[in-house]
Amino acid sequence: MVVAAATIGAMNDRQPQTDEPHPENPLPTEFQALCQEGGAGERLKTLIEMARDEDLGGDPEGGDATSAALPDPDRRVTADVVHRTGGPLAGLPLGPKICEAFGGRVEFSTDTHDGVIAGRNAVIARLEGPIAGVLTVERTLLNFLGRLCGVAERTRAFVERVDLGGRAFIFDTRKTTPGWRGLEKYAVRCGGGRSHRLGLHDALLIKDNHIAGVGLEELGEVVRTMAEKAREARGDSLKFVMVEVDTLGQLQAVLKGASKAIDLVLLDNMPPPMLKEAVELRDKLGAGVELEASGGVTLESVNEISKTGVERISVGSLTHGAFWSDLGLDIRDGNDRPWDERD
Repeated sequence: MVVAAATIGAMNDRQPQTDEPHPENPLPTEFQALCQEGGAGERLKTLIEMARDEDLGGDPEGGDATSAALPDPDRRVTADVVHRTGGPLAGLPLGPKICEAFGGRVEFSTDTHDGVIAGRNAVIARLEGPIAGVLTVERTLLNFLGRLCGVAERTRAFVERVDLGGRAFIFDTRKTTPGWRGLEKYAVRCGGGRSHRLGLHDALLIKDNHIAGVGLEELGEVVRTMAEKAREARGDSLKFVMVEVDTLGQLQAVLKGASKAIDLVLLDNMPPPMLKEAVELRDKLGAGVELEASGGVTLESVNEISKTGVERISVGSLTHGAFWSDLGLDIRDGNDRPWDERD
């Protein structure tokens, strides 16, 4: 069975707390917000149906040639979804939705929840229904869960390397698989990370290309003007205002000229010694903005970066560098044992 070593809340408790206490288990809310609300729910439904049609050639009823040829395709079975290597779980709420897309003949159930650390060979869910239906839904289900558990596992690896004496949290980026953004950002949360902006629509991030050609003398004013314009146009729907800098001179210009108009400064591709200088400069100027280290962050470098005093570390490879977790489906025999455990 699942080894419930930690929930998402417990994993986040390893890091310093923010001003507001972190919820013990915020994942149901996160799934709703990232994967269900607004147009996200319809996109998710379409994504699942696309995956189904890839396997079944657009024929949900008779597309599985092998299962249709079984001697007794309607024989009812129970199958275990097994995490072969163990790790944090992500994507379990998709189980019923995937089964429904395949006609609803197969029932999905689980005794655990996303964010739990599954032990090696843990049974994380079960499928029950006619054997033809179970085998037809198998690959689509494992594809979704394997990908999302892999993202959660890679995120957890970064979270665990953050220095506990620091104050940095791990954040995702927009470097996600097209169509999978909400799901992959949700999986980051399951691994103990946090969500950056969802897209271009919900936050202002002034990057280097936005201010190309702007000199240091006018940088602060340009950033302040852009921030004020965005806040006036979008109001409370704007998640945050951030500006990217890649030199200490730019940072000083922004902090002096626009610190009251922005929330965050992204420190792009700065080595740890420069990050420390950036933190010292921010503290010296008394600017009430948080600093985020970004660019080329690896498992080998994240610990040192987390010791510099930055509040945030964004890591694109949480999603684009994640491997799939090893999940499998084991049909049980008449003695309630998986096929691969028979004598």
